[in-house]
Amino acid sequence: MTRTGPAKQSYAVEFRNVFVSFEAQPVLIDVSFKLRPGGMMILTGESGSGKSVLLRLAMGLEKPDTGEILINGRDISCLGESDLLAIRGGLMGMVFQEDSLFTGLSVYDNVAYRLDEHGWSEEDTDKAVNEVLRFVGLDGEGKKLPEELSGGMKRRLEIARALVGWPSIMLFDEPTMSLDPIVALQVLDLILRARDINHISSIYVTKKPMEIPYLANCFATGTDNGIVVAEAPADDLPDVTIIVLEAGRIVFSGSLESFESSDLPSVKRMLTLDTHDHDADPYFEDPWDKSRVAHEKLL
Repeated sequence: MTRTGPAKQSYAVEFRNVFVSFEAQPVLIDVSFKLRPGGMMILTGESGSGKSVLLRLAMGLEKPDTGEILINGRDISCLGESDLLAIRGGLMGMVFQEDSLFTGLSVYDNVAYRLDEHGWSEEDTDKAVNEVLRFVGLDGEGKKLPEELSGGMKRRLEIARALVGWPSIMLFDEPTMSLDPIVALQVLDLILRARDINHISSIYVTKKPMEIPYLANCFATGTDNGIVVAEAPADDLPDVTIIVLEAGRIVFSGSLESFESSDLPSVKRMLTLDTHDHDADPYFEDPWDKSRVAHEKLL
């Protein structure tokens, strides 16, 4: 069986026959998929395949030429900007590839910004900001400016900004780009915790094949000693679907097992990018979260 979040009547994100062109050049061609509540879709493919455009469509930052895009069952492709802002402010969060922090604002104010924009009270904002800073391991750093943070801490701050208020859907556009392996694993663990502890639905874009088995096979759970990230039993895997885009089309959609055994040239090209020996060195220690216990393998 597979793990799922709380039952809901509609899909968290659904694309129905979506076509997009820029300057008469097709970017996405007849794209359809369904993301279940509490599930994860890992979206991969070579540069220029349409991955980032798909995320922008899901956020309502771009509109399709034809087709439907549904968020929790509501078609957003025909909504006005005020309705889209309400959805982004309440239902969804996104971590972009590029640094989007406000350099002149403190860590605390960077996280609080979206809540202030949407009229949260000072008391509720303070509670939400402090909670999410603890979640990402930045408690006690609220008064610092972004320039005082390391690269990994900045990434965690980006995630805190997107997670504040606990949206039900998260979009991640290559959030570990340019991070070293240790820091990248910290970020992946945060994403697993958001998915498995908070039941947040997520679309995760990556060009790093080594991240795919980690996200598909590992699961975060709370214990008396803190949060444990461990390999899930084969009969109780997380609800993860892998999708491969090539030239704007979905050329593969399926499980990790099917992905790793696929004979499709586009899948094989992605897999040849992975040079890490997962058998010899499958996991990395998480040095920042003092409440965490070491990774365990569930047999």
